[in-house]
Formats: sequence, structure tokens, C-alpha cells
Amino acid sequence: MGVVSVSMPDSLVDRIDEFTEEHGYTGRSEFLREAARDLLGEFEDRTLEDRELMGIVTVVFDYEGTAVEERMMQLRHEHEEIVASNFHSHVGDHNCMELFILEGNLEQISTFVGKIRATTDTKTVDYSVTPIGDAEGIV
Repeated sequence: MGVVSVSMPDSLVDRIDEFTEEHGYTGRSEFLREAARDLLGEFEDRTLEDRELMGIVTVVFDYEGTAVEERMMQLRHEHEEIVASNFHSHVGDHNCMELFILEGNLEQISTFVGKIRATTDTKTVDYSVTPIGDAEGIV
């Protein structure tokens, strides 16, 4: 088995440690292996391939001292062929929420979500996809 070293904020490590203990994981490695399998599985859903999809991506970030908002606009323009709509809102004292509504195929949406997730200083990134144009295929 390969060994991977990962850097992350102490607060995230603490949350992982608490979660692993509360849910009976043998340690961080088991937790991270499962998280990696789950994330990879999200992008390997064969039932969504070759279908037109609607995606909703929600990003929360601290607007003070970060370049996240600028990066969100860069990504919107880089992927204008799939970004149907974009909404920005202030949430609380220091947070912003960016909401993207996407229309495209699984590869296009996965690429966009991957770039959002790779953006430094985001607090949360959530998304969902729904097939469109084929009412029988919507589950």
C-alpha cells in the first residue's frame, strides 16, 4: 500500500480525529481512504454519462484576505459554455456564498467542480447533478 503525506489545517485534522473516533474508524488513513473512494465514485457514475445534466454548485468562503471571489469569476468566464447562471450573496459577517447553475455533460460539470474544489481558501463546496431533458431518467 502506498503512503501519502497530506497537509491540512489543524482544525480540519481535529475534526477528522473526532469523526474517526465517534464513528469507529481505525484511524485517519481508513477515514481518508473512504473519503477518497466516495469522491472518486461521485465522478464515475456511469448512469450520468452521455446525458445532459443540470448542476448546482454552492461555494462558501471568507471574503476578507482571500482571492476566492476573483477565482470564482475567472472560472465562470472560463466555463461560460456551461454556466447558465451565477448568484453571489453575503452570508454572516465575513462569508460569501457563490451559487452556480450549470448545464452540460458529466465531464464538463466534473471539471468545473474539481476546479472549484481546488480553489484555496474555500470553506465548503457542495454540488448536485440532475439529468435534464429525459423525464423517464430522472430519479
